[in-house]
Amino acid sequence: MKKLLGVLLVCAFALPAAAGVLPGDKAPDFTLKDTTGQEHQLANYLKEGKTVVLEWFNPDCPFIVKHHQNHKTMNESYAKVKGHDVVWLAINSGAEGKQGHGLERNRKAVKDYGIPFPVLLDPSGRVGKAYGAKTTPHMYVITAEGVVAYSGAIDDDRSAAKLGETNHVLAALHDLMQGNNVQVAETKPYGCSVKYGQ
Repeated sequence: MKKLLGVLLVCAFALPAAAGVLPGDKAPDFTLKDTTGQEHQLANYLKEGKTVVLEWFNPDCPFIVKHHQNHKTMNESYAKVKGHDVVWLAINSGAEGKQGHGLERNRKAVKDYGIPFPVLLDPSGRVGKAYGAKTTPHMYVITAEGVVAYSGAIDDDRSAAKLGETNHVLAALHDLMQGNNVQVAETKPYGCSVKYGQ
């Protein structure tokens, strides 16, 4: 029994505290390249007064398939806000050898899903871990002041098939565009786990 407790304690202390950001926190800056090789730096978008939506992405996750292929949640949401100083960036933090990783796989996904916004590659997982991204998709809305205004799910149906009644990201963006605080600033994200490396 003592040995088992010792192993459990070692495992418990070996696990680092979950990193990440909460609504109200400063959004960590990052620079990543998209599938065309173009660099995107968060700070540059904020300097331009843009609100930024981040979507954690894995083209082979059934929940990404739900929102990009079976339904067009992400594309349609982006279409509704792109003319309002909103930038939408998908980020793949999958490590080498993991599901959905790699430049060619993500280039194909951009084409197959008709994604009109950049898909950025974060194979080291550094950016995903800085934000505490847990699932694909895990959504963040960042104000032009660089503050996390929303973190969580895209909508309120956690199944891999049916769409929810409330699009939390559009609701948060609507609140911000009206000059109001985001009424629902945090929800529990759902989807596949982000395929980080060690």
